[in-house]
Amino acid sequence: MSTSTFSIEFRDVSLTRPNGARALDHFSLGVESGEVLALVGRSGAGKTTVIKLVNRLLAADKGAVLVEGRDTREWDPIALRRRVGYVLQDIGLFPHMTVADNVAVVPGLERWAADRTAVRVQELLELVGLPPRQFAARWPDELSGGQRQRVGVARALAANPPVLLMDEPFGALDPMTRAELRAEFRRIQQKLRKTVIIVTHDMGEAFALGDRVGVIDAGRLVACDTPVAMAASVDPRVRQLLDAVVARA
Repeated sequence: MSTSTFSIEFRDVSLTRPNGARALDHFSLGVESGEVLALVGRSGAGKTTVIKLVNRLLAADKGAVLVEGRDTREWDPIALRRRVGYVLQDIGLFPHMTVADNVAVVPGLERWAADRTAVRVQELLELVGLPPRQFAARWPDELSGGQRQRVGVARALAANPPVLLMDEPFGALDPMTRAELRAEFRRIQQKLRKTVIIVTHDMGEAFALGDRVGVIDAGRLVACDTPVAMAASVDPRVRQLLDAVVARA
């Protein structure tokens, strides 16, 4: 029986890719319930590997990953994934389903009653700023990129999972839409207090969204602290990411 107090925990996790390269190397980290952790690093640093371990899309070679105090190897994979919402950069809405039907996918798999599902869909569309009367019956190709991403967030939250994973969720959007959705995310998180891991390559986005920011380099967690503390870091691997933000400003 685990004695973990974290909602998500990585205990000395290592994972080797099929080509022999280390994706993660003795990676340890705990995420508190209700916390937003933003993971930053170069492409290939291991960020997406981290979140795929949480919902068992990948399995560690060594160490343990715990969700709600339970080793992911002890979970039924489907039950685990229904406890973990997942928001991707490419969203992956089903094009043959309306907005409402896309949001209702997981409640349908959970065999919720139709009236309960309908109420939940309306609640979530309102929550993400898409009034149901205007958007519920639309098709994905009738939406803007920002609107589709909002539907993706609503779908990930549909069955009220305690954990939310977000993999470059706003990376494909224009700067103005990204700023709007960051503000929307902060509003939603303030209300729902989910445990969230956000993966991004953008330190500015990490600072805007994370209660803590973790920097991954070559599969290792090299720093993890509040945005204020990270801004003062002298670690060269952290400074490279900070300097990139300044260069774009």
